[in-house]
Amino acid sequence: MLSKAVESAINVQIKNELYSAYLYLSMAAYFEANNLPGSARWMRLQSEEEMSHAMKLFDYMNDRGNHVVLQAIDQPPSEFGGPLDIFEKALEHEQKVTGMIDSIYALAVKENDYPTQVELQWFITEQVEEEKSAGEIVEQLKMVGEHGPSLIMLDRALGAREG
Repeated sequence: MLSKAVESAINVQIKNELYSAYLYLSMAAYFEANNLPGSARWMRLQSEEEMSHAMKLFDYMNDRGNHVVLQAIDQPPSEFGGPLDIFEKALEHEQKVTGMIDSIYALAVKENDYPTQVELQWFITEQVEEEKSAGEIVEQLKMVGEHGPSLIMLDRALGAREG
């Protein structure tokens, strides 16, 4: 079993991962409403990925014999300044999530909770990928701008993302 402190931290992180899924779904809705179906697909897949992260933690808690306590999820924003604003917010969000995962890992180290450290190593590696992906799109949007043929081409490329 996990300590109460680690159990509590992972329960909060399950909520945070569900919020991430909700946030990306809100971003997908914005892209759909603004005729950028590729970006909407990218965000929808990102939402599904975040839901799978929550479930990975959910399953880990149950596997360790701990109690999952689902918490209220905040409403995500629904208005954005455009594609660049959205992906900048996605990058900022992923950086925040990285800090959250790092904090739980530090707690697991402090408590000599080796199984949780191993479980969280997957999340640490995943966060490097998440930040890289969002950061690359931010830089591409800065290069192509938010209007015109280049944006349409980038949108199509984002829509080709595999699930």
